[in-house]
Amino acid sequence: MSAPDWIALDWGTTHLRGWAMRRDGTVIEERGSPRGMGTLAPDGFEPALREMCGDWLDGDPVPIIACGMVGAKQGWVEAAYASVPCPPLSGALTAAPGRLDAWIIPGLSQSGPADVMRGEETQVAGFLALNPGWDGVLCLPGSHSKWAHLSAGEVVSFRSFMTGELYAALSQHSVLRHSVQGEGWDEAAFDDGVAETLSRPERLASALFTIRAADLLEGRDSATARARLSGLLIGAELAAAKPYWLGQQIGVIGAGGLAGLYVRALGAQGAPATQANATAVTLAGLTAAWKQRTQA
Repeated sequence: MSAPDWIALDWGTTHLRGWAMRRDGTVIEERGSPRGMGTLAPDGFEPALREMCGDWLDGDPVPIIACGMVGAKQGWVEAAYASVPCPPLSGALTAAPGRLDAWIIPGLSQSGPADVMRGEETQVAGFLALNPGWDGVLCLPGSHSKWAHLSAGEVVSFRSFMTGELYAALSQHSVLRHSVQGEGWDEAAFDDGVAETLSRPERLASALFTIRAADLLEGRDSATARARLSGLLIGAELAAAKPYWLGQQIGVIGAGGLAGLYVRALGAQGAPATQANATAVTLAGLTAAWKQRTQA
C-alpha cells in the first residue's frame, strides 16, 4: 500500500473508523476498531490509534484529522465548541497531545435552547461540500438525532432529540421489552404510529403502553410491536421538529434502515427528503477540514 498523505478518523463513543487518504480526497484503505472513546482513558487514544493503523504512520509524520467524541471532555483532548450561527467548520482545530500530528474538529453549541453536537458538524460540512449552495434542513438520525437549519453555508440553529436512546431504553429496560423482542417489521404499524403521535404528541406516554396491552389481549406479534414503538417515537420527534422541516428542502443523512424510516415518515406528510450516505458525507467533511488545515 502506498503511504497516505493524511489520515481521516471518525472516533465515536463505541467505535473508531479510519481511512488512509490521498491528497485528492480518495481513500487508499479503510480500517475499524471497537476501541471507541468510551473504552479509553486520555492516555489510551494514541496507543489505540497506533494499534489500528501503525503502518500508516511509518516514515514521515502523517497529518491526522479526527471528528466525533474523541474531542469530548472525556476524550483525547477537549475541542471547544463553536457557537451557532456559524459555518460547520468554523472553529480552529485542536491539537491532540502526544507525538502524532493529530488534530480534532470542534463541535457546535447553541445557547438558547441549550444544545450541542459533536461529530455531526463534520457530516453537515461534508453534505455542503457535496451540495454547494444548498439551503434547507438536515436531519441526522441516531441515538441523539439532530435537525439543523442551514442557510448561506452556516448552521443557523439546531435541535437534538433522544429518540434513538429512548427506543433502546424502552425496548430493553421497560415493560415493553416483553413485546418487542424478535425479528421482522410491520410497515403499516410503523406508519400508524407515526401518524398517531405526529398529530397528537401529547398522547405518547399513553400510546406506548398500548403496545404491551395489545400483546397481552390480542397476541400482537413482535414485528408489529417493534414497528409501532419506532413509529410512535419518530412521530413525536417529527411533531416537535415540525417548525424545522415544514416547507423546507430536507436532507436526511444515513444509509439504510433508520434514515430510511425518517424519509418514509416525512414522505407520508408530503415532505420529500433526499437521503445522503453517512460515510460519504463524513469523509467529505473530514477532507474539507484537512484542506482548511493545510491552507492555514
